[in-house]
Amino acid sequence: MKKIRIVSDSSAYIPKELVEQYDLSILPLTVNWQGKSFYDGIDIQANEFYEQLAVSKEMATTSQVTVGQFLETFGRLLDDGNDVLYLGISKGLSATYDSAVQAKKELGDPENLVVMDTRLVSMALTLMVLEVARAAENGASLEECYQLAQDAYSRIGVYFTVNTLEYLHRGGRINTAKRLLGSALDLKPIMMIRDGKIELVESVRSQKKALIRMVELIEKDIDGRSPVRVGPFHALAFDEMLSMEELALKRLQPIEVIRSEVSPVIGSHVGPGTVSMAYIVDK
Repeated sequence: MKKIRIVSDSSAYIPKELVEQYDLSILPLTVNWQGKSFYDGIDIQANEFYEQLAVSKEMATTSQVTVGQFLETFGRLLDDGNDVLYLGISKGLSATYDSAVQAKKELGDPENLVVMDTRLVSMALTLMVLEVARAAENGASLEECYQLAQDAYSRIGVYFTVNTLEYLHRGGRINTAKRLLGSALDLKPIMMIRDGKIELVESVRSQKKALIRMVELIEKDIDGRSPVRVGPFHALAFDEMLSMEELALKRLQPIEVIRSEVSPVIGSHVGPGTVSMAYIVDK
């Protein structure tokens, strides 16, 4: 039986030990900042990036994974006799998906290479990747892994709050009216990823209330289903993340908690102080 190799990208910021455990291939997006280009998670790490970004007047920009990067990775894995499934950042947030599709075409459109638009990013993407990787490890076929990834989307959700909407606004990820809603009224926005794009859910009066409300929203989404796994993650807001995690442990009783950080390439668009939690209900 052929081995199934899962390819993802740095936007997920999957913890290193899990990347190694499931033999995942992770391709880095690029952060362009202060006249230099950095491979996300390789040349620049989350904490150092946010510490510098918090005091910098210059906004960072980002670039997708290139066709060449995909050609090298897909080609090597296929040549080694593997079946390959790419699960990466939503095409609604990055042109990385388009690069993957182009690379597949240039490789002759092999049947044992599947490129999927997950419509996810960050820890929500991590949770999908890990569910599929575990299935592959247990002998699932390429088609079964692909179908599982599609099914998992309906069982995954993610909420996040930011210190300011300025980063999202400058990056064109959220419109001006929503930016003003958060800043003019001094409210903390709660947002989610829906159908691959960022949407404002509601706004509350303080960060503490935002953390509580995000757990309440997850509890409502789960609607008594179990078991559930959660993934709290942050951008230079570790204590706030722990506070939300503690509440989630009490109210959601997850069977697994996977902590991470917001990758620099995503943090470029949300900024320091971002706190988020993703979840997945087991099938």
